[in-house]
Amino acid sequence: MIEQILDAAEYLFSKHGLYGVTLKDVAKRVGVHHTLLNYYFNDKKTLFDEVFARRAVITSERRMTMLEEYERKTAGKPTVEGALRAFLDTDLDLYIEGGEGWRNYAALGAQVANTPEWGAETMDRHFDPVVLKLIGLLRKALPDCSDEDIFWGYHFVTGALMLTLARTGRIDKLSGGLCKSDDFAAVKERMSAFMAGGFLTICKQRKDTQAS
Repeated sequence: MIEQILDAAEYLFSKHGLYGVTLKDVAKRVGVHHTLLNYYFNDKKTLFDEVFARRAVITSERRMTMLEEYERKTAGKPTVEGALRAFLDTDLDLYIEGGEGWRNYAALGAQVANTPEWGAETMDRHFDPVVLKLIGLLRKALPDCSDEDIFWGYHFVTGALMLTLARTGRIDKLSGGLCKSDDFAAVKERMSAFMAGGFLTICKQRKDTQAS
């Protein structure tokens, strides 16, 4: 029953956000009386936090494992694209292979990442260790690049990822159907290489400016 409740809540939260869903809405989707939800969860925010944490731990642990494996394989000499692929591709694979539940979670994560009041705290709590692991690899791959540029680079990476996970459909319309917002495989094929080029260009420009 708990999994059914979490699945239903995840779907509704991904479509309408925290404030657009009531416990009664979730109960109706599950097909139970709303008092049952009160038995399992103190309030809606408790349910929301449980929904978010359920998959957050999976993607965070998977990415950490891949980053650590990549670091070992490269003997402490990572490339920018390699580090990004360990971080991004591992996450995108979940949305490619994990079915609609994972895609709903992706959209929910995009909402949380863009919620000023409490979203940053939620993302910090679940994802800071794996993000900082990526930052550490990027520092090794770009020893002459400033921390400022590396953190801005990550900011741009995560912004593009969150827009992708939101599946707004905008790129479908802009491209006349050539690109699909739910085509995570196409994103995986391109994103790491694209973002690596950005890191390398920014760091080179900064280095050239300092040298002149």
